[in-house]
Amino acid sequence: MTQPLIVANWKMHGTVEEALKLITEIRHKLEDQADAEIVLAPPYTALYSAQIILQETAFKLAAQNMHWEMEGAYTGEVSPVFLKEIGCSYVLVGHSERRRHFGETDETVNRKIRAALACELIPIFCIGETAEQRRAGKTEEVLEEQIKKGIRELQMGDLKGMVIAYEPVWAIGTGEPATAPQVEAAHGFIRNFLAKRFDAPTANGVRILYGGSVTPDNARAIGAIKNVDGLLVGGASLSADKFVSIVRAREVKE
Repeated sequence: MTQPLIVANWKMHGTVEEALKLITEIRHKLEDQADAEIVLAPPYTALYSAQIILQETAFKLAAQNMHWEMEGAYTGEVSPVFLKEIGCSYVLVGHSERRRHFGETDETVNRKIRAALACELIPIFCIGETAEQRRAGKTEEVLEEQIKKGIRELQMGDLKGMVIAYEPVWAIGTGEPATAPQVEAAHGFIRNFLAKRFDAPTANGVRILYGGSVTPDNARAIGAIKNVDGLLVGGASLSADKFVSIVRAREVKE
């Protein structure tokens, strides 16, 4: 039985007051929800306050990014040590917006993944191809390269509980999610690659999420696709009602 993992990435939205209001709404509406693991990723400024009101609940907290060093002269950066201290369980690593706007590379993503694991944070490792790469028939080539470089120097045990989020860049925020065949093909490729690189039990232990224009209308259909272990939700997670609908639409799969 695979427990779905539903992650809300609020990106750069919400003051502390707005974030806490949203968390309170979601918590109230989902207090009886036991089938899915729910992770909230508010902005840095709201993380500590969020952790306080999520105590004694099953909700988990994630940061949207981190630095690969534990400390040092890195003005404006946030250490994984800090994230662990304030109660984060997960951290997003390698989101396409970080790659596109802030110059993150597969190499820096790898350093962040290794640093997160060293601090007992679970990385949500984001990968995905652009529209141009898909049109050129390079989707699998791109995914393989991102995974290979992202997990460089990781051992089999490091992947235990790890999360990979497939987010086709062309689907993020566009209102046009990948089709069911596209999602199934990509997730199947990721699972098979991990099985060849390590072994089947290890590959099956990695939860693979889909992200990219997830809404209440398509969440059930996407969640039912083979090798989809959950969802990474962007814009729709800024509405308590929409996010709750997405969580309730998921399926627990044998």
